[in-house]
Amino acid sequence: MKKFTVILLACWTALRLGAAESADSGWLTDLSKAQAKAKAEKKLVLVDFNGSDWCPPCMALKRDVFSSPTFTAFARTNLVLVDVDFPRRKELPEAQAKANNELSEKYHIEVFPTVIVFDSAGKQVLREEGLSSTDAKVYVAKLEKLKGK
Repeated sequence: MKKFTVILLACWTALRLGAAESADSGWLTDLSKAQAKAKAEKKLVLVDFNGSDWCPPCMALKRDVFSSPTFTAFARTNLVLVDVDFPRRKELPEAQAKANNELSEKYHIEVFPTVIVFDSAGKQVLREEGLSSTDAKVYVAKLEKLKGK
């Protein structure tokens, strides 16, 4: 019984840590909330349309760019991040899946990853389809140029 309790406690702790990490990642899933936050904070909104668990270029972008210290430092002060995921191996809550599908239709997403950047007023200032670069410094330099537009 003690082993079971210890295992159960360990699993619960791991799940809680994973949930906290996810919440602390800075990625939102609601574009309208992100746009309101960006307007209030005068930031850009970066929307990543991806297939997180099946799309190799999407995984490379996340691993090499979005998870890099260079990008995260830039994002912390300049971006509101939105993850619009279309996973195949995990199931999203029904409302989230519906919202993601509506965004995909609205922005005519045909390729993963597609990254769209909006200014704080909601105007689209960049759209990239496919993987343009896995160099975080190059990626951040491109985003840096958008700040003044």
